[in-house]
Amino acid sequence: MYRYDQLDQKIVDERVSQFRDQTQRYLAGQITDEQFLPLRLQNGLYVQRLAPMLRIAVPYGMLSSRQLRKLAEISRVYDKGYVHFTTRQNIQLNWPQLEQVPDILEELASVEMHAIQTSGNCIRNTTTDQFAGVTADEIEDPRPWCEVIRQWSTLHPEFAFLPRKFKIAVCGSEEDRAAFMFHDIGLQLVKNSDGELGFHVYVGGGLGRTPVIGSSIRAFLPAQHLLTYLDAILRVYNRYGNRDNKYKARIKILVRAWTAEVFAQRVEAEWEHLKQGPSTLTDSEIARVKGFFTAPDYQPVDDQQLTGQVDELAAENPAFSRWLERNTRAQSQAGYMSVTLSLKPAGVAPGDVTDGQLEIIADLADRYSFGEVRSTHNQNIVLTDVIKSDLFKLWQQSKAAGLATPSIGTINDMICCPGGDYCSLANAKSIPVAEAIQRKFSDLDYVYDLGDLELNISGCMNACGHHHVGQIGILGVDKKGQEWYQIQLGGNSGKDASLAKVLGPSLSREAVTDGIEKVLDVYVENRLDQESFLSTYRRIGIEKFKERVYGSTS
Repeated sequence: MYRYDQLDQKIVDERVSQFRDQTQRYLAGQITDEQFLPLRLQNGLYVQRLAPMLRIAVPYGMLSSRQLRKLAEISRVYDKGYVHFTTRQNIQLNWPQLEQVPDILEELASVEMHAIQTSGNCIRNTTTDQFAGVTADEIEDPRPWCEVIRQWSTLHPEFAFLPRKFKIAVCGSEEDRAAFMFHDIGLQLVKNSDGELGFHVYVGGGLGRTPVIGSSIRAFLPAQHLLTYLDAILRVYNRYGNRDNKYKARIKILVRAWTAEVFAQRVEAEWEHLKQGPSTLTDSEIARVKGFFTAPDYQPVDDQQLTGQVDELAAENPAFSRWLERNTRAQSQAGYMSVTLSLKPAGVAPGDVTDGQLEIIADLADRYSFGEVRSTHNQNIVLTDVIKSDLFKLWQQSKAAGLATPSIGTINDMICCPGGDYCSLANAKSIPVAEAIQRKFSDLDYVYDLGDLELNISGCMNACGHHHVGQIGILGVDKKGQEWYQIQLGGNSGKDASLAKVLGPSLSREAVTDGIEKVLDVYVENRLDQESFLSTYRRIGIEKFKERVYGSTS
């Protein structure tokens, strides 16, 4: 993973000092709330329902064991002993004291971390596939390109005050695990007919109040021109994006108003002034960044022999077998697996992990995963490069820590925002609904029979829980001061992207779980052999689901 040089460290340290002075002046009454607002947002600090919230940057989801231990210490000393993993692969502290935030930032800086550009109208954390660098369907490892974008975008003076927040995702594999079609800019690594590496560029995707699937504006961008082309896109948006109405300020609104074709033309015209400029990537610079993402010291192993040993243990231990099926994934490196640690046990807010668990994960990373972990946009943790001979021990130890719930990819592995329990924007609570669903569908045989199924929950239209792209989405709404929930069906965040459709009128919290059960009953009754929920929904349409949940629609 990338390591800071002296310049990186100096920038972060100076930013901490700067914010400490700003915070002290604010607390002394020398800076108004209005003046302090952009200053705190630039350092990841929000004012939530009950306390400040600090969002910590985790570039493209990569964390070292040293950083995990520091996060555990910070959460224990400055917060309530836990952290929350977000859908943008970042980490949030939900209970910091404002006067202590500069101290937290100083602690983070000591392990090469910060909260810069995790909020505000700027370029946010670039995200990617949690299995980057180890998955067999990869065209190329996207992490170096994410790092190139991170270095370009951090404290970029021209794009520090955009019309609205701006999100970029990079996908390097055949299967999309980065949801790049729903970002302001989505980049798909591709190769042309000559075998040259480049990017298929999409713009204008996003969720929130106006969900939009991104539009293609360039089928092949040579890799060396990545930054100059991004400069062109951001310049066009910065110049023409709506600054008068924040609900119409995202780039997706501009692209829709102009059409993708016209937007692409404007970008190409701007790019003419930039594409041979100083931001053009040289071979040496690309090689320098790629040098931070080299393969670890893999052992030569007999993959067939190790697989046989794992199969024997699985045959003797049904619980281990279920965990293998759901929480592990084959790598391109023979004899090694990627393991997903579930942060979704019933009764715990999805994505929450305690200080003690963070330290255990750090120990597991040192023992089994070369000292590194990845956070996922599904709010879990991944250990890559686990040799197969260690899988049984890793399962036992992660199970003892409450991190081995064998539910990855199932209905109980839902994405869920913090909702009304924390967020001042939320219309309804999300966490109790997630818990009710997990308890309702606790029969693993039933859950496994349903197969892969994505359920996403948001507490408001801002869609931090990605409800628009859940195969089943749940949206919290306010009905005369009461919390109700709208069910949506048919979303998909992959390359075959689709937006969910509203099933019908919203349901009370007491009724929403039964409504989900009725939706699943329709799926089970109508699916063909091995047919997924999404395929069944697309084949039979929404009406049968609506009739079951609400009665006759005639």
